[in-house]
Amino acid sequence: MKLEHDFLTGDFNTLKRLIVGITGASAGVYGVRLLQVLTEQQDIEIHLTISSSGARALAEELQLQVDLDNFKLESLIGVSSPRVIYHHESDIAAPIASGSFRTEGMVVVPCSMGSVASIAGGMSRNLIQRAADVCIKENRKLVIVPRETPLSPIHLENMLKLSRLGVCVLPAMPGFYHYPKDVDDLLNFVVTKILDQFGIDTGLIQRWKE
Repeated sequence: MKLEHDFLTGDFNTLKRLIVGITGASAGVYGVRLLQVLTEQQDIEIHLTISSSGARALAEELQLQVDLDNFKLESLIGVSSPRVIYHHESDIAAPIASGSFRTEGMVVVPCSMGSVASIAGGMSRNLIQRAADVCIKENRKLVIVPRETPLSPIHLENMLKLSRLGVCVLPAMPGFYHYPKDVDDLLNFVVTKILDQFGIDTGLIQRWKE
């Protein structure tokens, strides 16, 4: 939690902190959609970090030119927000690299198999992996959204290891029981599943028998 003090009113406003990491797997569109939804929530502070391969995948698949050294949120989701705080993947002094910086947890979306392997092996080679490692050691919620097919035994073993450590492995597998009409409905299904892990309900989809 973050307590922000309004010196005009004397009030404290509580914001939930959530870390979002985007890596170089296919389907960066899920990460983009998640950020769009989160920026609409007034009580959430988002700490964003993107790997260099993630930026390249965004350019390849979505034609989004993201400059990691001079990051502008508008280049990713079309709008700015004071509640999105960007950290460069090489910034090992970023607050999210420390367990003393309290957060609700982290989601890595999409999560490449290389990132899965590094997180499972405790190899903090960039800020995304370090922040994920912090969530594991501090027993905070960590959600990874892998997007790979087919899955090799190496992939499965790494994900099983993380699952046994308490990590939520949430593959980018949209359902169809909500009668999706377009790609946005499929994206919203997976984003809803992610946000459910953090107790955030945005009403993006019609839930089963609700």
